[in-house]
Amino acid sequence: MYTLSDFDFTLPPELIAQAPLPERAASRLLQVAAAGMVDRVFTELPDLLRAGDVLVFNDTRVLNARFYGVKQSGGKVEVLVERVLDERTVLAQVRASKSPVQGTRLRLADCFDVGVGERSGEFFVLHFPSDAIELIDRYGQLPLPPYIQHAADATDAQRYQTVYAKHPGAVAAPTAGLHFDDALLEKLQQKGVLLTWLTLHVGAGTFQPVRTENLAEHQMHSEWYSLPQATVDVIETAQRNGRDVIAVGTTSLRALESASQTGKLLAGSADTQLFITPGYQFKTVNRLITNFHLPKSTLMMLVSAFAGIDRIRHAYSHAITQRYRFFSYGDAMLLDREHRA
Repeated sequence: MYTLSDFDFTLPPELIAQAPLPERAASRLLQVAAAGMVDRVFTELPDLLRAGDVLVFNDTRVLNARFYGVKQSGGKVEVLVERVLDERTVLAQVRASKSPVQGTRLRLADCFDVGVGERSGEFFVLHFPSDAIELIDRYGQLPLPPYIQHAADATDAQRYQTVYAKHPGAVAAPTAGLHFDDALLEKLQQKGVLLTWLTLHVGAGTFQPVRTENLAEHQMHSEWYSLPQATVDVIETAQRNGRDVIAVGTTSLRALESASQTGKLLAGSADTQLFITPGYQFKTVNRLITNFHLPKSTLMMLVSAFAGIDRIRHAYSHAITQRYRFFSYGDAMLLDREHRA
């Protein structure tokens, strides 16, 4: 039985990428397979796939989900929208010297007021005066991850979104997709690789640390996903033809595996709290494109379950030695599943 400490490693701080490269597809790509590792660049990806293989992308769009404001008492607050519940209601983290009281109001961005509703665990329900997504996009700030040390600027507004971002609702980017530009997508299609999409709105919980050494005691955060029937059809055709299903990012993988729990991939929308650790039996995904993840994170556990914990430890050690760039704006890996049919 693995514990939290099994997923720890020491990362030199200077390897945490603080800004994107000038070109999206200029990132490095570490290919990790049973035969070993190969250092590549991301533009080589089409050469590593076959006609008929399927790339599954997450087309969520990151909201300008961070606000600074004040309580009625004058105290300062920081609000991070976690999820849009309906047209005028959101679930949010509210940081203040003293938690706001239900029934009071918060002034956000010195532009509009929201009402404080009931508390739900670590979150608060907030009631917006008009369309929440419109107000968030107009007045909020892009919520860069906590390990990026600069305030979001115009470059981040473009580069912390995928080129195919479509459905607003995420508070963190599906970062494996940040390496794809239009030219690379076109080259993949010319190769005969099939591109298909699902939506999973990444929540702030993706950055929450695991605080218990016993992994069974960890409460996994919930995220909403939607898997179209058209995507299911493309995947099933590829599987019948003996082709690979490649998840672009852990979010795409989590959605696909959540939709496969009956043993058959099912279209639909649902919340998922699927927590993937070593020993999990993967049902749909054969290969995974992913960035390098934080120590002791649920994503380190997921990639270890997928590629094998020893292989991942070796890969991360190699990446550190070779000075790969880590986390959201960093480099990528192409992982083969450890036990492939």
